[in-house]
Amino acid sequence: MPVLASHRKPRTKVRTTTPAVGFTTAALASVTLLSTQSATAAPVEPKPAIEDVQKKVDELYRQAGSATQQYNRAKAASTAQRAKVDTLLSDVAKRTEKINEARRELGAFAAEQYRTGGIAPTATFFLADDPQAYFDQSRLMSRSTERQQKAVDDFRTQQAAASKKRAEAVQSLESLTETQTTLRSSKQQVQNKLTEARSLLAKLTAEEKARLAELERKKEAEAKEKAEKLARRQAAEAKEREEREAAEKKAREEAAKESGGDSGSGSGSGTGTGTSPGSGTGTGTGTGTDGSYAAKAEKVLAFARAQIGKPYVWGASGPASYDCSGLTQAAWREAGVTLPRTTWDQVKVGTRVATSDLQPGDLVFFYDDISHVGIYKGDGMMIHAPKPGANVREESIYYMPIYGSVRPA
Repeated sequence: MPVLASHRKPRTKVRTTTPAVGFTTAALASVTLLSTQSATAAPVEPKPAIEDVQKKVDELYRQAGSATQQYNRAKAASTAQRAKVDTLLSDVAKRTEKINEARRELGAFAAEQYRTGGIAPTATFFLADDPQAYFDQSRLMSRSTERQQKAVDDFRTQQAAASKKRAEAVQSLESLTETQTTLRSSKQQVQNKLTEARSLLAKLTAEEKARLAELERKKEAEAKEKAEKLARRQAAEAKEREEREAAEKKAREEAAKESGGDSGSGSGSGTGTGTSPGSGTGTGTGTGTDGSYAAKAEKVLAFARAQIGKPYVWGASGPASYDCSGLTQAAWREAGVTLPRTTWDQVKVGTRVATSDLQPGDLVFFYDDISHVGIYKGDGMMIHAPKPGANVREESIYYMPIYGSVRPA
């Protein structure tokens, strides 16, 4: 029996490559994703150099110092404005009491008129038993009317004055509110700058902090060297000035001896007179002024030295802590001189002097925005309240860029 042919279609062997394709696709997707992430990821910023950190921190402290002066000015203005408002409110209260007194007087007149009634003068004359009594009563009523009119005028005057003072008080209160807003804003600015500076310092490693300290020591050494140079120059100028004055004095004495016959009587009267109008007026006035200033400066520096070691606190004016202008204000107060609260106002007091002409007690101001001040003690050095985290100390005036100097008295 013949074998029947199979009608089934032979199976075709198909190679299964799906897993491989899937793996390849996933791999390509991963590479693409990683490439995309690498391309879009924010580049890592390089860590700033320690020198840049130092400059940034110094700038933040300077900005904090400027904001501190703004705070000090707003605080002083707020205190003065509060005192003005209190005075105005007290005045308004007193004037209101006077208005009430005038109102009570007017009320008494009105009550009296109500009791007596408003009879016409003609009717009163005809109804009177005695005409003379009428005229007497008429004069009395006339004087009463004058008192009433005066009471009305007083009431109006007091009312107008009280209204004016009340308006002034309202305006002063609005001004006080604005000042207090500035005060809060300045305070927040100081705190923000100091927080940013502390944050930068906190991120430094121990090695970086050591490097920063080394930079500070180098900066201080350079500033001290400049101070010593100034001290040598001032000493040389002082010696030259003394020699010149001695030479001029000797020349005057020799000229007096050569004056001839009048020199004998002139030396008795002439020496006294010559010292007074000649040398006395020029040297005397100058010496007197310098001596007076030197005496005040001695008190200022004695006070400032006693504060060395106390902490800098922004907005503080003693006695436990100070900011820069708080220290200068307190020190000069010891010499009987009242300075304004801020560096911006203190720089306007007294006489401007060149750095080369500085004398002990002078005030030295720093930075273009005049945000710092110190008390010159001589030899290129000053006493000042430096910055947050530091104490009142002696330092070279060249530690910071000098703006200018003044002699307060």
